[in-house]
Amino acid sequence: MIRKPTRAPTRRGVFAAAESIAAILPPTPLLPVAIPTSSGPVHCHVKAESLQPVGAFKIRGGWWRLSSLTEEEKARGVVAVSSGNHAQGVAWAAKRLGIAATIVMPRDAPQVKLAATRALGAEIVLYDRGPKDEGGEDRDEVGAREVAIRGAVMVHAFDDPWVIEGQGSAGVEIAQQMGRQPSRIVVCCGGGGLTSGLSLACPDSAIHPVEPAGWDMVGRALAAGKIVRVGDDAPTTICDALRPDATGQVVLGVLEGRAEPGVTVTDDEVRAAQRFAFANLNLVAEPGGAAALAAVLAGKVPVDADTVIMLTGGNTDAASFAATIAS
Repeated sequence: MIRKPTRAPTRRGVFAAAESIAAILPPTPLLPVAIPTSSGPVHCHVKAESLQPVGAFKIRGGWWRLSSLTEEEKARGVVAVSSGNHAQGVAWAAKRLGIAATIVMPRDAPQVKLAATRALGAEIVLYDRGPKDEGGEDRDEVGAREVAIRGAVMVHAFDDPWVIEGQGSAGVEIAQQMGRQPSRIVVCCGGGGLTSGLSLACPDSAIHPVEPAGWDMVGRALAAGKIVRVGDDAPTTICDALRPDATGQVVLGVLEGRAEPGVTVTDDEVRAAQRFAFANLNLVAEPGGAAALAAVLAGKVPVDADTVIMLTGGNTDAASFAATIAS
């Protein structure tokens, strides 16, 4: 029988995850940055999760989820569904723990993410994104099929208590690095696992989820008080890492009453943030990893000296990044 999460994520779980992760990974840097505003530069902080071994924060949730499995569950292996960063986080943890990993990935995922996941030893099952009447497949259905075939454990990208706690370990690091909880944390948000984890880790901080325009499933769910699914007419976005069809009930349960209203950013704002990170921080940011910075640079979220901006990933192919930087 496949075990489904039977508990809510907790702050105690976040600290346990942080202790486990600190035993295998050094903290990522908390870098000073000057954000230009109409009244002059504001000096705050960027948490450089793009410098993780897999190039993204997802290694945190992947490690805590897989290391928390029972021995019987580890023997059955795991299945994850991801466009690339969660895939690599799960594959990295699975390789270290000796667990078989199958990753369901969209056929149009960035080649750099597909190649990196394969290099970590995971088996990849490809599917086609898009409406079913146009030949597309539902990623959750494909994932459930692979779980049934293999008798494996599903490691959900965001709607899982252990994954949420693992992602929240970044907030524990931030508070330790600053010596206090930040006034606010601005977060790149896809399904909401990192956003909800940070809200548990730093309950005194304002948490601002930032999503691509037209893909603000967390922001809409918070406004509606229920899960909202993306429409068939959703626009294209360069933020491939921030494109879940909907958030999940576990995430929503954590964020209701905790998170600030959602903010959206455009592709042009994201590209400007990628250029800013490269020029001012010497960091490569993938589009989805730069969304929070994009919102701050566009003046959509206020900042002060105790603000932390999450730069969540740097897995982008050289050609598209070079084109962005050159534009």
